[in-house]
Amino acid sequence: MRQELQPGSTSISSSRLALDEVVSQLRLWALELGFSQIGVADVDLSSAEPGLLAWLARGFHGDMHYMAAHGVKRARPAELIPGTVRVVTARMDYLPQSVPEGWQRIEFDRLSRPLDASISVYARGRDYHKVLRARLQKLADRLAQHVGPFGHRVFTDSAPVMEVELASRSGLGWRGKHTLLLSREAGSTFFLGEIYVDLALPLSAAEAAHCGSCRACIDVCPTQAIVGERRVDARRCISYLTIESPAPIPVELRPLLGNRIYGCDDCQLICPWNKFAQRATVPDFDARAVLDGPSLLQLWAWDEATFLRIMEGSPIRRIGFASWQRNIAVALGNALRATGDAAAAASVRQALRQWRAQPPAGTDVALVGEHVDWALEQGAASD
Repeated sequence: MRQELQPGSTSISSSRLALDEVVSQLRLWALELGFSQIGVADVDLSSAEPGLLAWLARGFHGDMHYMAAHGVKRARPAELIPGTVRVVTARMDYLPQSVPEGWQRIEFDRLSRPLDASISVYARGRDYHKVLRARLQKLADRLAQHVGPFGHRVFTDSAPVMEVELASRSGLGWRGKHTLLLSREAGSTFFLGEIYVDLALPLSAAEAAHCGSCRACIDVCPTQAIVGERRVDARRCISYLTIESPAPIPVELRPLLGNRIYGCDDCQLICPWNKFAQRATVPDFDARAVLDGPSLLQLWAWDEATFLRIMEGSPIRRIGFASWQRNIAVALGNALRATGDAAAAASVRQALRQWRAQPPAGTDVALVGEHVDWALEQGAASD
């Protein structure tokens, strides 16, 4: 059973057990559970608060109102969970074992085929929230068996937690210019998770940044969402537009999405450090067959029941059918402008018009319809 932290509690002292040995044991258990690395961070993130507040003040969080609602609590672990004195951070690699060398080129090639659907690599398998949370809890349970009951809470992208800040302070890597965590051993193709604990575990050493003068991620961003080193305007980010935002996609940004219908990997594909990207040691992130190279028209043909059934257990399911169709409609419009195949363009127009004549059950006709109409206009413009 999960133990709740109590203010000021300390379940174990260094006189009873060497905490250095506890961390060493944690690393071994973590490897057995599919994690690649763990570290330990302090809870004093006060130096990160000004940057967080400045980012919020400029509205870079877009419609993610929860970011502003939580305010500086995100930078104060001991306020979020009273009694927290350390944060155990964990890295889990997600590239499937089947991904070949040169996977970045394969993904860039996919972007050049307008009728293919591009889905972020991390989202083609099982929902990482469920995978990491369950394994983090098992890691905490093993620690409790070793040292006795202690206060803890596990998190995976599910609470006001400064994941990258904590991970960088605990030695898992450094914050790249695209704001993602980078590792010399693993690039950036991994998930992060945390365990807030009331044990005064020894801190891990932070790692210095190793981006140097490289700005490949900034230059490659299709929407120029990376507005400065380590600063992203989410309102322009394709991952935000296709995943986090339920609103209509801004008209001026739609052509820049290309065939990206769920997320965007460009800044990771171009990053030189990802030549060291590691393969996952768990099968959960293996790509589902239906998401391994689908066409836009195949996915557009789904109704809501099909979407919910096929996406069961997938991170994609949480955006809902309306946003899914909104994204594909934009990609189909871009395909009409980009494809030189007259027969393929005719098939796209027919599919869009058929939707207009008889929208599938469960869809948001107003939201999706606006994007369908825009897509058809792109076809007219290309004639």
